[in-house]
Amino acid sequence: MEQMLRRTWAEIDLDDLTHNFKTLQQRVGEKTKIVGVVKADAYGHGALQISRALEELGAGYLAVSNLDEARELRTAGISMPILILGHTPEQYVPQLLEYNITQAVTCEAKALAYNNMAKACGGKLRVHIKADTGMSRLGFLCADGHFEAGVEGILRSCELPYLDAEGIFTHFAVSDEPEKPESVAYTQKQFQLFMDLIGALEARGRTFPLRHCANSGAVVNNPEEMALDMARPGILLYGCGAGAEELGLRPVMSLKTTVSTIKILDPGWSVSYGRMYKTPVRTRMGVLPIGYADGLFRILSNRCSFYADGKILPQRGRICMDMCMVDLTDAPGVDVGSEVEIFGTHSRVDKLAELAGTISYELTCAVSKRVPRVFLQKKKVVGRELRMYL
Repeated sequence: MEQMLRRTWAEIDLDDLTHNFKTLQQRVGEKTKIVGVVKADAYGHGALQISRALEELGAGYLAVSNLDEARELRTAGISMPILILGHTPEQYVPQLLEYNITQAVTCEAKALAYNNMAKACGGKLRVHIKADTGMSRLGFLCADGHFEAGVEGILRSCELPYLDAEGIFTHFAVSDEPEKPESVAYTQKQFQLFMDLIGALEARGRTFPLRHCANSGAVVNNPEEMALDMARPGILLYGCGAGAEELGLRPVMSLKTTVSTIKILDPGWSVSYGRMYKTPVRTRMGVLPIGYADGLFRILSNRCSFYADGKILPQRGRICMDMCMVDLTDAPGVDVGSEVEIFGTHSRVDKLAELAGTISYELTCAVSKRVPRVFLQKKKVVGRELRMYL
């Protein structure tokens, strides 16, 4: 870690990313393309380095949230297909064409607007049609009484001369809840509706080279049935989320810090803001230079533990903006400068997320821009990134 301030950093292990990609590819089958979802800076992992690795691994597509994310990848030299999952205003169609970016189309009005702008540019915009099968967010409504109208709207959109409808997709709402029978039934209902929609479109002469619906939950629980032409295993690719550990996937990110100070506190001493923790016995208390400004949620105060020197160490007192305290009484081998893992290989982020009452996505995305990302391959540093200076 030479030439880097050893305060707090995130290690991104590209070998673990490779392992996860190959494991997921085997799970969905070689005929199914893997979409590398790299929105939100690859869930906090660093979109540029992750995208380069996925391009080398042979991913079929990258998926981002918006044009800014897509443009960043293109200007960095990423040449593989990129799909924008979210909304892009029609006035930016010239940039979609310039950067060769695929755009999701979520209703007929947007299809018309994109078509007219593409015509004015003298180009043809590649699009993926999104169907709303029950997420009630983006997409052509096609459930219940909206089915026929949805089919007609999609057909008219696909017939527009300046749009190239390469794909069709939907998104599941509760595919990651296999323990709930009602969620299993709802996911199956969404999938069947999606397949019925595709069947109705095919009967009218409209086919799509790429059909995709399998998010992380579906890849874990229904890969044989729902993988189709492409799969989008989102957070699963990064070794997090429901089912990741059971599939043998490895956490790609490890959030680490070091011990900056150690104090010996007598019994009855209060620790940090609010005095929510008082030492019951003589305590060896370490100070870690990581806090909620780095992405360690304040709600975890006095509830979580970290890993160092083969031991699980309890965090004590309220987590501050830039630091927090950890009990080192039972870890005499941990000293000033010792490395501490907040989450990662030895202490999975999913467990920390459960304590915070949230999901692992939120914790990896929350690792702030002032935390350097250090990219590793074969245990050697192959890249560093500090977003706050870009």
